[in-house]
Amino acid sequence: MWPLWFLTSLLALSQALPFEQKGFWDFTLDDGLPMLNDEEASGTDTSGDPDMDSLTPNFSNMCPFGCHCHLRVVQCSDLDLITVPKEISPDTTLLDLQNNEITELRRDDFKGMPHLYVLVNNKISKIHEKAFSPLRKLQKLYISKNHLVEIPPNLPSSLVELRIHDNRIRKVPKGVFSGLRNMNCIEMGGNPLENSGFEPGAFDGLKLNYLRISEAKLTGIPKDLPETLNELHLDHNQIQAIELEDLLRYSKLYRLGLGHNQIRMIENGSLSFLPTLRELHLDNNKLSKVPAGLPDLKLLQVVYLHSNNITKVGVNDFCPMGFGVKRAYYNGISLFNNPVPYWEVQPATFRCVTDRLAIQFGNYKK
Repeated sequence: MWPLWFLTSLLALSQALPFEQKGFWDFTLDDGLPMLNDEEASGTDTSGDPDMDSLTPNFSNMCPFGCHCHLRVVQCSDLDLITVPKEISPDTTLLDLQNNEITELRRDDFKGMPHLYVLVNNKISKIHEKAFSPLRKLQKLYISKNHLVEIPPNLPSSLVELRIHDNRIRKVPKGVFSGLRNMNCIEMGGNPLENSGFEPGAFDGLKLNYLRISEAKLTGIPKDLPETLNELHLDHNQIQAIELEDLLRYSKLYRLGLGHNQIRMIENGSLSFLPTLRELHLDNNKLSKVPAGLPDLKLLQVVYLHSNNITKVGVNDFCPMGFGVKRAYYNGISLFNNPVPYWEVQPATFRCVTDRLAIQFGNYKK
């Protein structure tokens, strides 16, 4: 069960910036969460949203039995609830219903709560087509770890972030995200999605910044993902190769996660379509050599290539010829757990790396 201060801090996340790596080992850390002061959390500071002026400044005394209510946060997690509680104040901003026994979201479960964020990790297999209609200003919907077999219909047009991972979804139909012009982030990993499950045009109209489809059944990079993506995470799938056209439309990517797949081949020229790439995850695959094209990525700073089958590292595999060509030096290159005779690697190979501690070698076992 998440502590109340953590839930309260989620109220500020809609304006939070993406994680920016500053050091090689930062990938092991969770993103930091901004904290709200009491005035911001209670809603008394309404300068940023004129629609909030009509809200009562003090949180209502209404609180469902067994729940904890404070600063417009209603925490009802781990209570074995089978339905959404009825005694929820209309000025509630965040409702935590995690780890209960709820199996269905009904039409009027969220009636009269237009400013709500929702966290729901239960056993939900059915959602009424109008269950989210009252949530006219819903920005974040966390409905992960349930039993859903389809993406809920009629999602609010105000939605900015959707987390629907760890369900049983096999299909992303065309039009399911229609009208969601504000959508910025979708997390849909942990579903049994195959490439054939994405209908042509499934992501039409979306201007996503972040998309994760990890721990699915993908054998290749899905087609026609949003061109606006800054981050794409497809780790823990069954992808075997990266072909030339796979990355053609994603010129704005600065982070690409392809770790824990079965990638043996990356076609020459594939990475040239990613001029703004800063971080590339190719660890835990079956690559036999360093991918071609890395020296041409002028902004690339972090490359994860550990746990592959790489046997040789050439002097020009990472750095371009000449000085002043690369705009950002590497601050992390991982090559450990590869059969590379690292004592044979020329020092000049890493001439465009910030310092020697940024290079990870060794620890290979047959």
